[in-house]
Amino acid sequence: MKPHHHLDAFLSYIAVERGLAFNTIEAYRSDLLAFLEDLGESSLDLVRGEEITRHLAALKVRGFAETTLSRHLMAIKAFFRYLKRERLLSVDVATLLSPPKIWQRLPDVLSCEEVEALLKQPDEANLIGVRDCAILELLYATGLRASELCSLNVQDVDDHSLRVVGKGGKTRVVPLGRAALKALDRYLSWRAESDEPALFLGARGRRLTREALWELVKEYATSAKIKKNVSPHALRHSFATHLLQGGADLRIIQDLLGHATIATTDRYTHISNPALCEAFHRLHPRSKSERRGSDKADSTNN
Repeated sequence: MKPHHHLDAFLSYIAVERGLAFNTIEAYRSDLLAFLEDLGESSLDLVRGEEITRHLAALKVRGFAETTLSRHLMAIKAFFRYLKRERLLSVDVATLLSPPKIWQRLPDVLSCEEVEALLKQPDEANLIGVRDCAILELLYATGLRASELCSLNVQDVDDHSLRVVGKGGKTRVVPLGRAALKALDRYLSWRAESDEPALFLGARGRRLTREALWELVKEYATSAKIKKNVSPHALRHSFATHLLQGGADLRIIQDLLGHATIATTDRYTHISNPALCEAFHRLHPRSKSERRGSDKADSTNN
């Protein structure tokens, strides 16, 4: 069985029968095309787990992020599962493959000082700088995914919040702080009248692409002399981590990020956070009583 013959049928299947979002389908298309290109003319029924592992290892060597590698594997597993279901393959060789734990690693989290340095980089003397300032403020203030920010329309903004369409077409309302509102208002006052509904426009007056968004974030991180791997997703994680450090409830963070389950949000509790330990010792009744007893013993000994 030649590799490319059934890709279109699979993409139609996940669009119609499984109802996956357009961005997810396009990501699967791109990931599977890369995989099939690596296979060359090899027949899919001759593929073994080693070929899949070798393909993923090659992507890792090329510098692909762990989350991207996991998505590639998910696409490949879904494709092989479909082929087996349609009886186009007798064996699903991808079913036993699972991403190593290293692929679950969270992106770098910026410190508050690094975020401040990043936000100061755009030159607000021109439209592009004003736009980019609004973008950076919004990413950090809301924790939006790159695709969610690029999908925003002007009508999604009101005086206090954003209407965001997330994964699976689920809509949520995200509140906006003063800094983000001020930056957005300034950008909208500069933005030229356009028939394009998109909130953020690229150089040609069309909707800003995710690729352009990633590029501008990385350029400003470089100019801010931040050594970490900074991306829109890193700002999303910084947003969630800083909320957690400030004492926000995990359920609130889940709602703000648009996570389907609390288990996804729970990853943030695994980030090393001395502030949480300090808060526990300061606030928990048992810890406080033990500390008082220790303090009394110290004063007696002194």
